[in-house]
Amino acid sequence: MGMPSMPELLIILAIVVLLFGAKKIPDLAKGVGKGIKDFKKAVKEDDEEVAATPPAKEIEEKQASAADTEAKVTETKSEKA
Repeated sequence: MGMPSMPELLIILAIVVLLFGAKKIPDLAKGVGKGIKDFKKAVKEDDEEVAATPPAKEIEEKQASAADTEAKVTETKSEKA
């Protein structure tokens, strides 16, 4: 199945006009356009959020460092007791 030809597109357009009316079509198009715009905005924000997240290696190093520090604190407390 390929792309619809011109007569098929005209039939589809006529059906859409009959179903929704000529006054509703601009509103529907505006709604679709706003939906696409909001979707693109959300994708862009998500990409920026991912770019701002530090790499997993840095996170692992920080967690290992924190674990070492916690172990030293625990050792020092047990020596004092």
